[in-house]
Amino acid sequence: MMKHFKSLLARSTVYLASAFTAVMLLIIVASILFKGIPYLTPSLFAWKYDSVNVSLTPALINTLSMTLLSLLAAVPAGIGAAIYLTEYARRGSLFVKVVQITAETLAGIPSIVFGLFGMLFFVTFCHMGISLLAGALTLAMMILPLIMRTAEEALRSVPDSYREASFGLGAGHLRTVFCVVLPAAVPGILAGVILGVGRIVGETAALIYTAGTVAEAAFSLSDSARTLAVHMYVLSSEGLYMHQTYATAVVLLIIVAGINSLSYWAARRLSNGKV
Repeated sequence: MMKHFKSLLARSTVYLASAFTAVMLLIIVASILFKGIPYLTPSLFAWKYDSVNVSLTPALINTLSMTLLSLLAAVPAGIGAAIYLTEYARRGSLFVKVVQITAETLAGIPSIVFGLFGMLFFVTFCHMGISLLAGALTLAMMILPLIMRTAEEALRSVPDSYREASFGLGAGHLRTVFCVVLPAAVPGILAGVILGVGRIVGETAALIYTAGTVAEAAFSLSDSARTLAVHMYVLSSEGLYMHQTYATAVVLLIIVAGINSLSYWAARRLSNGKV
């Protein structure tokens, strides 16, 4: 009787927490859509920003560029490190434990600390200046522990029987990793990449110190670049363009939802062997 009661209590708690999360998400999304959609005017998507149209187009271009550059720097390094720790390093060794603890510590550091480090190292020491490249490298450092740990867990979740079957058919270690283990872990790896993208597009503190707030599209790695999140922060801090701030939030929501949907579709295709 007592076990049944505890099981019922645990199940009810999980259901209530899930329902509360879903309701809060719906309230937030509905509030943003209700306040932002009426102000998605053509002037908000003008090519050039000025104090009248407060266009988000330059910030949108910068956001896409920042995301691409950050992922190009962080994803290969994170997945490569995860492959080494999972498939080549001795499991449970001191080196593996130190790397895991270090990655978990870095994942918990506030973003403003990364911003200050990026300003001191990339902007000042490396003479990159307040630029798109400095911001992208700073964000790459922020999401690298997340991608590495997620990829590592995804690789560890692949059954050892897959590896043993591949070895039994005469495949080498490298071919087993890239042709058997890695494809099976793709959905989990993409989940980490999606989380990394979410952190990139929503970041403000680190980018203010490293990428700047210039409201123009950056067509060079050395140009200052204001992303959509920074654009929203600047508009809301001025207090004069709150309607445009909510409209920008709608565009940001659409981008994140589109990236998540695309990643989910790609993960399903890859896991089914259709790509």
